[in-house]
Amino acid sequence: MAPLLFGIERISTILPAKSEKAAAGPDLSAGGGLLESLRDRLVESGLNEGAADLLFWIVVIGGLLVLCVLTWFLTRFFIRKVLSLVAGKTRTSWDDILLESRFFSRLSFLAPALVVFFSASVFQAEEMQTVVRNAALAWMVVVGMLAASSLLNALLVIYQTLEMSRTTPIKGFVGVVRILLFVAGGILVLATLLDLSPWAFLSGIGALTAVLLLVFKDTLLGLVASIQITTGDMLREGDWIGVPQYGADGDVIDVSLHTVKVRNWDKTVTTIPTYALVSESFKNWRGMEESGGRRIKRAVHIDMNSIRFCTEAMLERFEKFHLLTGYIRTKREELDLFNSERGLDTTVPVNERRLTNVGTFRAYVVAYLSNHPQIHQEMTFLVRQLAPGERGLPIEIYVFSRVQEWGRYEAIQADIFDHILSVVPEFDLRVFQNPSGNDFQAMAVSGR
Repeated sequence: MAPLLFGIERISTILPAKSEKAAAGPDLSAGGGLLESLRDRLVESGLNEGAADLLFWIVVIGGLLVLCVLTWFLTRFFIRKVLSLVAGKTRTSWDDILLESRFFSRLSFLAPALVVFFSASVFQAEEMQTVVRNAALAWMVVVGMLAASSLLNALLVIYQTLEMSRTTPIKGFVGVVRILLFVAGGILVLATLLDLSPWAFLSGIGALTAVLLLVFKDTLLGLVASIQITTGDMLREGDWIGVPQYGADGDVIDVSLHTVKVRNWDKTVTTIPTYALVSESFKNWRGMEESGGRRIKRAVHIDMNSIRFCTEAMLERFEKFHLLTGYIRTKREELDLFNSERGLDTTVPVNERRLTNVGTFRAYVVAYLSNHPQIHQEMTFLVRQLAPGERGLPIEIYVFSRVQEWGRYEAIQADIFDHILSVVPEFDLRVFQNPSGNDFQAMAVSGR
């Protein structure tokens, strides 16, 4: 016990004596009677006035801390029990979202701050009261910033439950508001702790503009890009985009102030700076999804050595094809009338107008696709010849599938070309492909 008292006496020497600190003792005018009685009992216990003052303030500050913890615990208990019970009985989900965002939990920290603020009168010195009140106010500002941040999160979640959130995302704007909130809060905290006007800090920001622009360059670029993306409706969550520069090809899962996250089809996630989508080009497939169709664009290359005029035997065989019966009959009548009116010598094939096997094949493909239930007939529908080249004559199919889902779309496209490639020989045509090892082997065996 003696060493403890000796230590307290040593510490008390740094505190002003009672006669020297009329402004540092307990507040006797505002409920200080009980506090003074406590101090007198400490003096009567044998401690000198310095040690008594030290123990007195330890007890007072300790009691204040206990009161702060108690008020915080009671407030938190009220929020958890009462507000949770009330929110559970309401039909709306907004109050549940506010509870889950910890908005009310963070507000509970205002209770101990208020206790400290209104207990500043315990200190008789006006300077000490000012310091304590300023600290409590700074505490309140910090709590307010955190609560406001939780409120913004809750409002964002609530907004995302609305239908309009699919066309007008606001996550970027919420990020901007949060940054402004914390900047303003930081200025208020410093001004409160230093007992200065906030305008004194704002007046000095002009000199730091260049530094701030350098530090917050990405944030400013992201802010401008977010505004352009939102106002121009360039991008939404759920859009399928392709950004080859960043190796991104998949669905947008998050659009924030600084970055856009894309889940690629291989389940990897690519993070792209928001401003990059404005400064560089990217492909958005939303137009395809909203149109109701998905394009099929692919060509079959025909060996030009297999292209020829149709003989009568070929036409009779083609007429038996269900999809070509009407076409062959109509064309026969049309060509016979055309040739007879002009008195052409039909013994020379080049003199008369005749059907070709490649033209008839193209007509078959048109009929086949026109009767296909998964091909969109109201959208662009082309079966055309492209310029012949080293890979033969391309017959390109340019149509739109009614199905947009990737897996089913690929299956439909594969079924179509399975059929088309299979019927090519029926028109005495050959599909062109570069010779393989088997072709060279067959030529060697045949001695050619």
